[in-house]
Amino acid sequence: MTVPHPTQPALGARTSPILRIDGLEFKDLNGNGRLDPYEDWRLPVAERVADLLPRMSVEEKVGLLLITSHYMGTSKIIGDAEQGILNTHEKWSDTNFWAAETSSTRHFDPPVLDYTGSHRAIAELGLRYLIVRDNPTSFDLATWTNALQELAESTPLGIPAVLVSNPRNHVSSYKLFGIAEAADQMSQWPGELGLAATQDADLVEEFGRLAARQWRAAGITKGYMYMADIVTEPRWSRANGTFGENPELAAAMIAAVTRGFQGETLGRHSVSLTTKHFPGGGPRDRGHDPHFEHGRFQPYPTEGSLHRYHLPVFQAAIDAGTTSVMPYYAMTTNAMSAQQLRGGRAFEEVGFAYDKHLITDVLRGEMGFTGYVNSDTGISTGMPWGVESLSRPERFGKAIDAGVNAFAGDGNPQPLLDAVAQGLVSHEQLDRNAAYLLAEMFSLGLFENPYVDPDAAQAIAEDREIQRLADSAHRRSLVLLRNDRGVLPLAAESTVPAGQADQVGQAAQVGQAEQVGQAAAAVRLYVEVFAGEDSAQTSEQVTREVVEALGDGSGIAVVSSPDDATHALLWLRPMISLLNDRPDTELSLAVDGETGVDVDRVLELENQLPTVLAVDFANPWLLDRVAPGAAAVVATFSVLTDALVDLVRGAATPSGRLPFTLPADEAAVDGKHSDIPGADESYGYAYTDATGADYVFGYGRSGF
Repeated sequence: MTVPHPTQPALGARTSPILRIDGLEFKDLNGNGRLDPYEDWRLPVAERVADLLPRMSVEEKVGLLLITSHYMGTSKIIGDAEQGILNTHEKWSDTNFWAAETSSTRHFDPPVLDYTGSHRAIAELGLRYLIVRDNPTSFDLATWTNALQELAESTPLGIPAVLVSNPRNHVSSYKLFGIAEAADQMSQWPGELGLAATQDADLVEEFGRLAARQWRAAGITKGYMYMADIVTEPRWSRANGTFGENPELAAAMIAAVTRGFQGETLGRHSVSLTTKHFPGGGPRDRGHDPHFEHGRFQPYPTEGSLHRYHLPVFQAAIDAGTTSVMPYYAMTTNAMSAQQLRGGRAFEEVGFAYDKHLITDVLRGEMGFTGYVNSDTGISTGMPWGVESLSRPERFGKAIDAGVNAFAGDGNPQPLLDAVAQGLVSHEQLDRNAAYLLAEMFSLGLFENPYVDPDAAQAIAEDREIQRLADSAHRRSLVLLRNDRGVLPLAAESTVPAGQADQVGQAAQVGQAEQVGQAAAAVRLYVEVFAGEDSAQTSEQVTREVVEALGDGSGIAVVSSPDDATHALLWLRPMISLLNDRPDTELSLAVDGETGVDVDRVLELENQLPTVLAVDFANPWLLDRVAPGAAAVVATFSVLTDALVDLVRGAATPSGRLPFTLPADEAAVDGKHSDIPGADESYGYAYTDATGADYVFGYGRSGF
């Protein structure tokens, strides 16, 4: 059935003829000279899918189900800047990047196809879902995605490509493959924890809407995001990608960001989202991540915690219309878990993507999810927890039977083709899974026009109005934890410590600041950043940014030595790296050398100068050693330097709230239940400062 009064969409065609019928235009994608139902944009999506599926070969359907990394010809990963815009190289791996030397999955047999050339991927293997790992300008990204789409359009059925990415719009000093590879080329917003700290779902929805415009302009139409996990095991290295520990707030945020990126319904304006990591990755075993064999277990020691804390956030994403859901690698054992599943059901004790009750009965049946299930990267190769004894074709068969519809990771179609040939995956199952993905493509408008304007992509990436709203979000995300000594805001009338008045006029030059300007300033500020091996370089960069943010006339001069300063601004950026999660490692939230902070240096400076201590909370760090000696303490969540400067000098009023509870000490962390939020612990879990304030979820000072 066609639409009675159709509106002609803009068509983008580089290799397809244009058919003109009744004053309307259509792309002749298969070049047969007639309008086929799948080419008719007037028809409902379901009718178009039903027409296209029988035209596809088994090989084309299998290729559609595989989602794999793909690189630009100029990518640093490839290392061949002379080959042009499209990659021609191929890489197979026989060693698992994520696995420890002793892991049972350390070696791949057969090898895994990490990536292949663009022509081979699209024209020969039938791959269409391509994960963008590079971080180019939006102009270059748009130019490249256009070239990929032209290649896809030239294939017999003209099925377009879907370019997929992890988040690209958050400040990140820590880029890691498979987690968040890109930043700083589009509008830059606070980290997800920072957005949660604003507690403003409307702001988060607007963020999603604006970021989606930047993505679509560059040709990216699908996001592997956002995380609906909540932080219940505080040592988990991926806590910084979540919206915190509180299920109600996280649910509001995940619903808002889903509506923002996708809209009320999926359309030509949308970026389709994959919500992860079902049923919630927060309950880690001592913090260890299930990318690794030693972190594969997910305990639930508290009866009913799955339905009370973890599933409601996914329900909010489902209700907001998320297109797909990604199960995590992890598995649980019934011995590690109190009663969780309804009806007295037990876990199957396999990776969650292989658990049919969890995917089909709970996600689809109980929660009403009607989209598709997208596996995490490598469940059939490097992280096949609970099914290690199965062959790769058998793993595909079991996952599809459990309810998985698409697979991220290995770009080699052969194991899935073998599963079909061996009867492990039926043609009916193959068609059902391919239908989900085709429906997504049709809904996104990619069959009509997958092409973008590189100049327009760059212009919207640099849009100052969008960044102005992002800048406001940075400031609103800052949490003032303590200011009992009245040091904030630093201003011209700030008190110079006794014994330092005679140093006015002797401050060292920093950048382009003149000594005369420093002498006139009542506040002379020393800046140092603690970020592991990058501390010295990062301190230099941040110091320059502070000087620029302060500008002229602030009454604050930045100096290069604490001996010339009246105050110090110390910015601690501890980190638990996913790559440091090893079998012999005990993960810790201590702010110390292991997490990249020279505590002795911090204490020395706090003892010497009134210190504003800013701590970037990728995790709920322990403050028991570094905070007591500070004059003021500020929590940041991946923010731009100028936002912190504005709070310090009083140009921004603190209003953020902690998105998770900060633990009192190591004993509190060791005694914590892995599956419930810190605020719900019944013992003295939270850190209490010298003023008697408990640093629980939602705490933060309003104003100075």
